[in-house]
Amino acid sequence: MDFRQLSFPEAPLIKAVPPGQKSKEFLDFQTSSESSAVSYPKGLPMAVQKAKGATVEDVDGNVYIDFFGGAGVMNVGHSNPQVIEAALKQISAFTHSLDIPNPARRSLVETLLTLLPGSMNKLYIAGPTGSEAVEAAMKLAKYNKKRPPMIAFEGSYHGMTSGALSLTSSLGFKEDFLPLLSEVHFVPYAYCYRCAFGRKPETCEVDCAKYLEHVLEDPHSGVGKPSAVIVEAIQGEGGSVIPHDLFIPRVREICDKYDVLLIVDEVQAGFCRTGKMFSFEHTGVIPDIVTMSKALGGVGFPISGMAFKQELDTWPPGKHIGTFRGNVVAYAAGHAALQFMVASNLAEHASELGQSMLSRLKEIEKESGIVGEARGKGLMLGVELVLDKTSKKPAPEFARQIRTFCHQNGLLIEIGGHYDNVARFLPPLVITEDLARKGLEIFADAVTSTEKSR
Repeated sequence: MDFRQLSFPEAPLIKAVPPGQKSKEFLDFQTSSESSAVSYPKGLPMAVQKAKGATVEDVDGNVYIDFFGGAGVMNVGHSNPQVIEAALKQISAFTHSLDIPNPARRSLVETLLTLLPGSMNKLYIAGPTGSEAVEAAMKLAKYNKKRPPMIAFEGSYHGMTSGALSLTSSLGFKEDFLPLLSEVHFVPYAYCYRCAFGRKPETCEVDCAKYLEHVLEDPHSGVGKPSAVIVEAIQGEGGSVIPHDLFIPRVREICDKYDVLLIVDEVQAGFCRTGKMFSFEHTGVIPDIVTMSKALGGVGFPISGMAFKQELDTWPPGKHIGTFRGNVVAYAAGHAALQFMVASNLAEHASELGQSMLSRLKEIEKESGIVGEARGKGLMLGVELVLDKTSKKPAPEFARQIRTFCHQNGLLIEIGGHYDNVARFLPPLVITEDLARKGLEIFADAVTSTEKSR
């Protein structure tokens, strides 16, 4: 499919250095009228009025190439016409049904089941956020195994509700709200650039997985036997971290050995983002439970859910409920988005373009003294900024400078990682090669400008 028609024809286009005067007025109103907890406009000061495909227009008429994609929501592109048409059709019929069955819900469930491994043949529609899917997965695991503890990984992000936040490793998110759920324990992820065990890729023996087994095996580890281990097959907010190829398969083996469920969080990495429909497909592993959200809503309609193996479907009616499980517009939009993904071979496009983009980022890594590592899979990419390549000391200030430079020159990116020093790319998957190339040129200029200003 030719994706060029989905985006604005002229991008980037900067008419007023962001934030322009009109954006400033919106930002001032937001500051005076909304909570100080608002976050994204602090790093990307702008007010949006339109968006198409992989491009965004602000109220000052600036048009940006979007490498952020609503934090992984806009996989099929902003204002995707096929999804919008399905949503409008549903709006004119009815919009809410709790979990009473209806044609839109059935179509979504039927299509999802064809995209998942055959053994994952049960779905639960949660709502409206990824956090809610994680909460439901936690409850399902605990109900089945009758054990309170859970294990998550360093660098993890699973959401901001109390249960999901308990499984999230970042102290910046959680330290002001402690204590959260008890008996949640963290072990190292396969973050090879900053290996917790001091290994190099050429000497890696997947010690991180060995440590997980040690925690489960040793009666003096201090960790009670968990109901589940929850993991991202590719970490998102932790810094676009791609684990060692053996890591997830080894985690699966360990969970099986110790009768522990494996939950894979696909909220950000799912739905073609990494070059497969789900990121766990790269590993050859089949989880017990999968959480999903973000791109499932098509163009941002709120919905989440989880898939799981039938033998886990033991809980009675009403064990997990929520009013906005019944967003029928989200069902219709999600179904249309899945149809679009399959018909347009979106996973293959993400894989091929992602490889090309990563190749260019690797060139930037080689040329620059402040790029420690460029990494990614599909269109889930990250560039780790450091003070120097020898010490690998994180440089969050460089990441912020690069984000601002990109914004002012027509490219939207966001930052993340353990130290907020990773430039993260999550563009709509309908981005064209031309827009990707232009965006990378802006990013390369940002890196050069930042390095010269040291």
